[in-house]
Amino acid sequence: MARAKTGSVRNASNRNDKVRKAATRHTVARQRTIQRAADERDTRGKTAASEKKQSPVQAGRNAEPENPFPKQHQRKPGRERDLDPQPRFLAEGYLGSEKLKGKVALITGGDSGIGRAVAVLFAREGARVAIAYLSEQEDAEDTRRHVEDEGSRCLLIEGDVRDAAFCEDAVQRTIDEFGKLDILVNNAAYQQHAGSIEDITLDQFDLTIKTNIYGYFNMAKAAVPHLPYGGCIINTGSETGLLGNKQLLDYSTTKGAIHAFTRSLASNLLERGIRVNAVAPGPVWTPLNPADAPAEKVQKFGEQSDMHRAAQPEEMSPAYVFLAADICSSYMTGVVMPIIGGVVPGA
Repeated sequence: MARAKTGSVRNASNRNDKVRKAATRHTVARQRTIQRAADERDTRGKTAASEKKQSPVQAGRNAEPENPFPKQHQRKPGRERDLDPQPRFLAEGYLGSEKLKGKVALITGGDSGIGRAVAVLFAREGARVAIAYLSEQEDAEDTRRHVEDEGSRCLLIEGDVRDAAFCEDAVQRTIDEFGKLDILVNNAAYQQHAGSIEDITLDQFDLTIKTNIYGYFNMAKAAVPHLPYGGCIINTGSETGLLGNKQLLDYSTTKGAIHAFTRSLASNLLERGIRVNAVAPGPVWTPLNPADAPAEKVQKFGEQSDMHRAAQPEEMSPAYVFLAADICSSYMTGVVMPIIGGVVPGA
């Protein structure tokens, strides 16, 4: 009797195994059927993509020029006046409304690119502006001319933000010229691509870290004792600090650190009434990239964004006005604002 019962249990177990295996085979078959359909769609999609290039998305004012950019490569640190086409920074459709009337701002890397665009809009909103720049005197003079065209005053300060003594001097010269300091914009940056970590020399790593991190720290430390209750600091981060970039390993590292620095400094200065925020741009047409990437790569600059194009500096600068003006952002601190021409993964 026991043997019959055991055999019955074994037979039931075998039947269950057969049922499970049949169910498994059915599941695998369903997965592969779905996979084949997806593979066919992928193949059709690749064919369609090869036949039709994605058009850049122009959600507002037409942001031409479109890719491909002309082939070009510049010696560092790059000159805006040599870029082809010239970046758009005037934001001609932007009407000022005295959001920063009476304020004084110090902008590093303000001779070109995003820094220049920010300087122009700050002036249009009523601020007086000091520009710290590394060496491009002609670009800096162009920025000053445009700031003065807005009816404001502009001080140019040449030097290297890696040098803490220079940063202290830049802050003091701004105060000597304008009587105070309300807004610090940390924007100066160094970038150099590399295919592998083995290609990044200690000299390159040191230069990137010292410019992008020490520079921000040095300027903030020099400025904070002079910033009033209601003052603010705005740091320029990057989408590379959010998403990483395999060819900009050291640069991406610094930008991630800038985001953390922004949040930490915001907490540190909150009781003093000083707000600290950051803008994290995606690809923007400035001298930074043609002074880094080879000419062939520059042609396709920005195509990887969801909008399939690079931004113009004037598409970034209103965000800096928003973060600088307490009428707009008095309840915001420790924020990293991504402006990357698409959706931020994981946000």
